[in-house]
Amino acid sequence: MKVCIAEKPSVAREIAEVLGATKKMNGYMEGNGYQVTWTFGHLCTLKEPNDYSDNWKRWSLASLPMIPPRFGIKLISNPTYEQQFKTIEELMQKAEMVINCGDAGQEGELIQRWVMQKAGCKCPVYRLWISSLTEEAIREGFQHLKEQSDFTKLYEAGLSRAIGDWLLGMNATRLYTLRYGQNRQVLSIGRVQTPTLALIVNRQAEIDNFKPEPYWELKTVYRNTTFSATKGKFTKKEEGEAFLEIVRQKDFTVTDISEKKGKEYAPRLFDLTSLQVECNKKFAFTADDTLKLIQSLYEKKVTTYPRVDTTFLSDDIYPKVPNTLSGLVDYADLTAPLLKAKIRKDKRVFDNSKVTDHHAIIPTDGKLRPESLSEDERKVFSLVAARFLAVFYPYYRYEVTKVYAEAEQERFLSKGTVVLEEGWQAVEKALVPTATKKKKAKNEEEQKLPPLQEGEVRAIRSMELLRKKTKPPAPYTESSLLSAMENAGRFVEDEALKEQMKDSGLGTPATRAAIIERLLTVGYLTRKGKTLLPTEKGRKLILPVGNGEIEAVLAKAADVITYVEHGVCDLGVVGKDTILENGTGFYEILDLGFGKCRFALAGPKNRDFFGGYSAKTIATKYPNVTRNYVEEKGMDVRIIKIEGSVELAPLLGLSDAIVDIVETGSTLKENGLEVIDDVAPISARLIANVASLKLRKQEIEDLADRMAAAKSSLQRKKEESR
Repeated sequence: MKVCIAEKPSVAREIAEVLGATKKMNGYMEGNGYQVTWTFGHLCTLKEPNDYSDNWKRWSLASLPMIPPRFGIKLISNPTYEQQFKTIEELMQKAEMVINCGDAGQEGELIQRWVMQKAGCKCPVYRLWISSLTEEAIREGFQHLKEQSDFTKLYEAGLSRAIGDWLLGMNATRLYTLRYGQNRQVLSIGRVQTPTLALIVNRQAEIDNFKPEPYWELKTVYRNTTFSATKGKFTKKEEGEAFLEIVRQKDFTVTDISEKKGKEYAPRLFDLTSLQVECNKKFAFTADDTLKLIQSLYEKKVTTYPRVDTTFLSDDIYPKVPNTLSGLVDYADLTAPLLKAKIRKDKRVFDNSKVTDHHAIIPTDGKLRPESLSEDERKVFSLVAARFLAVFYPYYRYEVTKVYAEAEQERFLSKGTVVLEEGWQAVEKALVPTATKKKKAKNEEEQKLPPLQEGEVRAIRSMELLRKKTKPPAPYTESSLLSAMENAGRFVEDEALKEQMKDSGLGTPATRAAIIERLLTVGYLTRKGKTLLPTEKGRKLILPVGNGEIEAVLAKAADVITYVEHGVCDLGVVGKDTILENGTGFYEILDLGFGKCRFALAGPKNRDFFGGYSAKTIATKYPNVTRNYVEEKGMDVRIIKIEGSVELAPLLGLSDAIVDIVETGSTLKENGLEVIDDVAPISARLIANVASLKLRKQEIEDLADRMAAAKSSLQRKKEESR
């Protein structure tokens, strides 16, 4: 028997019908020498940390980094999955040949290979590689089955990505959770999700810190036509008013009229990301909604394979275009003009060099049954069909007229556009619901110019100096975020990295929707209409401070010193207690004045700690502080380090006294202790890396001065309030 394994039951049914495997069995279909079975997407996954080592079951910093000597896979714990895998395993053990019918892409290759590995498949394996689920495509695919080895690199790419995600995600998630997770809050970190979150957090920081600046524009109306001063924006009102006085009530002379014809190409065919962007703009669909809808259209055999990252078709598709157009029977009025003439073969559409695994998303050559589609599916299909038709229609042609005029030797400009031929725009107007189209802002509307003549002179009817304000960048919507993820290289400052990322981005077309949904699920983002906003949890994970000139890292006190000493951070804020106990490889540059308390020597009430001749014992969490103190006193003291409640040591007879941090002394009193001597004052201090203080001396000093001024201001306010 030849065993075919598809990625979904619905796809398996389509393949089985074409192959004649019509007998329904438990977990597969059989007939005509074939057994057709299926997975449910991922049946297997990489093993969890606790599957490799008992030491990795407990989340601890000591166990990091977790790097398995060899990565393994396991079945996902799910009774349905386990039962289906048992069926697959039994079929593969008896098979003469296995045909991998998974989705023709990196993820599909990985899903099916893991299952075959887990099932111990030993027979020859072939690959079905198709771009649509029409009967013709399936039959053609089975006639030209490919060697499984042809796709080894694709599998290895998918495996490398999965391992990379595991290494970063598992280790970084545990690290951030242990370091910064409050109340045992899990902070999820991912190779793609965290940079994506950073895009949104940083954009929101720009918006929050944006200060609108006023500017003025001078506009005048001449023969019911709006002209704008070519000087552009005035940043000072006085300048605009002075200009206004020069040209007010002066004659207006038309000096130059130019006309320029232009053409606009149809937008490129859809890849998955651009389709998700357009569906979000037109219909407010989420990226995940669009992915599910286009996947459904693919499985209903009306569109081609959706998880693609190209907007081009291969040359072998060109002869099939008339047949595909003929299949769009509901759009006969729009296809008829194309079918009457030879289809234009445009390099913007057909380019083998731009097509890898699959071509752009287009309709199939099957007959569309609109009644079989949901309302949302019809919306998505209308976009795909409109775009497919549009690329074969004539260009959109227009004529732009520029009119220059003068008043007191000051120039003004007005523009007008006349449509010469709608071309492909007529298709999109016909197929894409107009109600969802965003209207242009008033100042962006194309105005129709009256017949004007060079040299004509008339008085200006009205002139106005308009006050406007600069606007902050727009918050991300799903459409703009998808575009940003696709072109993430433009946000990279390092030129070498930017060059490497110019043809890639964050995630793949198939995973970007899932990344956005993941950020929403873990509580890093929230939706407000179309807008995506960072939550407080999401902000804290990225944490830009102020206007973005300072990046803050949250760390435990002892780690602050480590980060500063090793140059991970230029500056640190840490208590004097930690400084005295843990290190001196930095500069202490400012007492910030908050977090005030003290180190104190404390012991049982009414006991003379300094009297007698016997050696004393001091218990403490701070042995270095204690050692420096007793050495200054010239005392012979035994020091015991304790991690827990140090106040109990004298009560249990472990020590004669303790050295600990004291604020009010109430804890000492509750345990029958009192302060014997003050050891050292404590407050928050600003520390600096040695090298940073030399290389960025002015920046650090400026910041320290601002912090000192803020400290003084707070002190004055406190004194005034007393």
